[in-house]
Amino acid sequence: LCRLSALGIVKIHGVLFRHRERTFFIAGKPPVWYNTINCENEVAFMVLEWGRPRDCSGRLEKEIRVYDFLDGLSIPYLRADHAQAMTMEACREVDEAFGAPLCKNLLLCNRQQTEFYLLLISGDKPFKTSQLSKQIGSSRLSFASGEAMETLLDITPGSLTLLGLMNDREKKVHLLIDRDLLGAEYFSCHPCINTSSLRLNTRDVLEGVIPALGHTPQYVTLDYPQ
Repeated sequence: LCRLSALGIVKIHGVLFRHRERTFFIAGKPPVWYNTINCENEVAFMVLEWGRPRDCSGRLEKEIRVYDFLDGLSIPYLRADHAQAMTMEACREVDEAFGAPLCKNLLLCNRQQTEFYLLLISGDKPFKTSQLSKQIGSSRLSFASGEAMETLLDITPGSLTLLGLMNDREKKVHLLIDRDLLGAEYFSCHPCINTSSLRLNTRDVLEGVIPALGHTPQYVTLDYPQ
């Protein structure tokens, strides 16, 4: 992050930025976007870059596997590194910079903990078990434990993501997708760690990423609160 001066202007790589402009573009290889975000009542810049980090040293193996997976599919993605995003509000700030809708990722299970479900739901919707249970034929749904998340998807709580399904080689987790996410141009998620976020084209996710993950999604209808 780079703080603005008292005049609301900062110079980065010789390019002049002004406080009241929302998004800035710098031609580069790869192109880099800078977006303003609120940070402790100050305005700061978050750097968004195309593709994997130029230097992956110090990053977790599971994060690097995500970049290898997407690059192997020749799917473009915008990436941002940021502080650990443990709350929906923190994720909302990143998604606003991406121009993508907020998406909640929930790992659910039945009472016997024999069936597990990864639910992708619009971020502004509350989760109601009754709505979902009827559509998937599983009653008494609850949130799966952090231990189950790590065992099944190699992900720790706070970093849950669609891309974690690449670690579910035994296909124990069912993928559920809120239909309201399908109409958005972009889809955002973590690369199995919540100190980075990715923005992908929704069409690439539906036609490229999900088939390559080998998980057939079930689309569900979940109502907005009245």
